[in-house]
Amino acid sequence: MREIGIDEAGKGPVIGSMFVAGILNFDGLEEMGVRDSKRLSPSRREYLANLIEEATEVHVVEMTASEIDEGRKRHTLNEIMVELFSELIMHFQPDRAFVDAADVNPERFAANLRSNYERERGEGEKEIELISESKADERYPVVSAASIVAKVHRDRSIRQLEAEIGAEIGSGYPADPKTIQFLRGLLKEKEDIPSYVRRSWKTVERNLSSINSSFAKQSL
Repeated sequence: MREIGIDEAGKGPVIGSMFVAGILNFDGLEEMGVRDSKRLSPSRREYLANLIEEATEVHVVEMTASEIDEGRKRHTLNEIMVELFSELIMHFQPDRAFVDAADVNPERFAANLRSNYERERGEGEKEIELISESKADERYPVVSAASIVAKVHRDRSIRQLEAEIGAEIGSGYPADPKTIQFLRGLLKEKEDIPSYVRRSWKTVERNLSSINSSFAKQSL
């Protein structure tokens, strides 16, 4: 039985890439102590990600902020997630796939994922058993492993971006005060929004409106 787990990291941030990871299940995974990546420290995630990548087949797909913006001109974010998850299923060709549903409705996500996979797969390629659940990363070790790898790749990309631009970004999520402080400073200083910012996010529009409103009041 060829089983995989799939999860994402970075779906919601206003800054940086999104990563989707697929992990081929293997003996000894549970004994590693994997769990939902959000319940692990950054150092523990790094440690476990290295163990996982050494022990089994891992495939990670990155979608940059500019690619997300471009994709949202034609698709909803949920449709984009279906395509990314399908890409990983096509890569592994498993008998069974456990996925952390990237939709508030896991059944709908499963149906869309199955439809997309069946449309993409060639003749003679096997059908798969698909288990799509919310918080699957808390229930299935192979999905926990995928969440850890995806999160580590996301965190590494943010630290690399900080090194390149010479500034602290925070987590990149709209709820992070450090991220919003960085974003507001960026929008004030630059005429063109950098490609690592998700311009299609309402967070950008709200902050731009707030900044423009402040400038208008100052000019009166």
